[in-house]
Amino acid sequence: MELTILAVPDCPNAPLLRGRLDEALAGLGRPVEGIREVLVTDGERAEELGMRGSPTLLIDGVDPFAGPGQPAGLSCRLFRDASGSLCEAPTVDQLRGALRAARQRP
Repeated sequence: MELTILAVPDCPNAPLLRGRLDEALAGLGRPVEGIREVLVTDGERAEELGMRGSPTLLIDGVDPFAGPGQPAGLSCRLFRDASGSLCEAPTVDQLRGALRAARQRP
């Protein structure tokens, strides 16, 4: 499984996503080979990589938290937790769910 975090330089939410992702992975029992972190500095590159705001997590090249028609861009990205409240990164439980779902994809 390939994990990539896309973020703009100095994104304040990227370390939070990384920490929660580390925690989610620890609870799954099956390690991944690593997490690649990519700094994105222009809109063209954001479009090319599928970055839907900073930070974005790609699991095997797919953004599990992207909504239909959500455009690529360099803007700050917010997520919704299970209660619908805005948060700076997906929760640990949301990340575990996305990782489990990715493992089941063909």
